[in-house]
Amino acid sequence: MQDTFYRNTWAEVNLEAIGYNITQMKQKLPAETRIIAVVKADGYGHGAIEVAKKAVKTGASAIAVALLEEAIVLRHAGISVPILVFGWVSPQDTPLAADYNLTLTFFQMEWLQEVKDRTFQRPLKLHMKWDTGMGRLGIRTEKELKQLLDELAESPNTRLTGIYTHFATADAADLTYYDEQQKRFQTLLQTFRKRWRHPVAIHIGNSAASIRFPEDMFQFTRLGIAMYGLYPSKTVKQERKINLKQAFSLYSRLIHVKKIQAGESISYGTTYTAKEDEWIGTIPIGYADGWIRKLQGMEVLVNGKRMPIVGRICMDQTMLRLDKAYPVGSKVTLIGKQGNEEITMDEVAAYLDTINYEIPCIITSRVPRVYKVSES
Repeated sequence: MQDTFYRNTWAEVNLEAIGYNITQMKQKLPAETRIIAVVKADGYGHGAIEVAKKAVKTGASAIAVALLEEAIVLRHAGISVPILVFGWVSPQDTPLAADYNLTLTFFQMEWLQEVKDRTFQRPLKLHMKWDTGMGRLGIRTEKELKQLLDELAESPNTRLTGIYTHFATADAADLTYYDEQQKRFQTLLQTFRKRWRHPVAIHIGNSAASIRFPEDMFQFTRLGIAMYGLYPSKTVKQERKINLKQAFSLYSRLIHVKKIQAGESISYGTTYTAKEDEWIGTIPIGYADGWIRKLQGMEVLVNGKRMPIVGRICMDQTMLRLDKAYPVGSKVTLIGKQGNEEITMDEVAAYLDTINYEIPCIITSRVPRVYKVSES
């Protein structure tokens, strides 16, 4: 459970749902394909340490993060399985990564040459990133690959333990570009296998690719958004090749209820004016918590019924139009189930014209996370 908190707004993370989603993925994958649990961005806003521990307990063989700092936090929390850092890490910080037995991503000749000249207490583990069409990080040509492999062969302080790429459209209905990336990867892989005889782990699959094409995965696959019970896209959700359970719920409580008269306005800019006498409730969550101003008009659940947000969302408070007076302390569900109704992450994302990935990530650390270990 979360340490004691004093505000009437909180998020609940159901760790059993996390475990369930990992199990569902394991059942789809070939027996020899293992899972790397992706917990970057504080576990997509769910809590990196708690999710990582649950993932390892459920059978994930490794963890992945975006930043060196994120990896070190997990080591301090007692996570001992391999941890891969996706993002670029400064050469000057690579000895620290080696001390923590972390695996770094690399793709630049200059970076490798600088690392080669540093002193390490233990060899630095590396995964090489191949850019087959994502356009972010990674080598792009066979020439680059050959040059890096030649340099690696002369680098006594490093150990190449893996290679990987990332798909840009594995979640799309049109798979033309996905197929093109696969072809580019296979071309690089042929060159790699001709010049490098040491065994390495290969991973190409994100959640979408793993769900849709499990037979195409190699030794590992990276489970990110699906681990949290969210489908990577409408296409993947509609195909329903896997059943997922959303792990994140967001709650608050009414801290003030009042009746206003027709013609009275609510919040900054008087953007909402009552057309008749109405009951208004206030909840202690606002844009400083990640419940951003664009959510004005979005519905929440009170007493199992949908109630709209009215007036501009403030930094610390949000106002609701209620269908009647409710006691102070009544529970309000912003994301999750209440009675027979549910507000999903996808619904909030659609209202904001964004993707479900973004929603839990923008709920700030001001909102305490409470960890549940049952489905109830």
